[in-house]
Amino acid sequence: MARMQISTDTSTWLLQAKEFLDEARRLKPGPERNELRQTAKALREIAKLEAASESALDRDWRQRT
Repeated sequence: MARMQISTDTSTWLLQAKEFLDEARRLKPGPERNELRQTAKALREIAKLEAASESALDRDWRQRT
């Protein structure tokens, strides 16, 4: 099976989300699987907010120089 190559700038949050989803896929449908999927969803949202924050900080820094 081919493995996905993950770039070095991938967020730790996204890597954790991927691990949770991989684990959820191994489980039968049920509450535990749903909880892992919801956790992964929250981690992806955190990663998105973090990226937006870093982008805003970078723009602010560029404007000051």
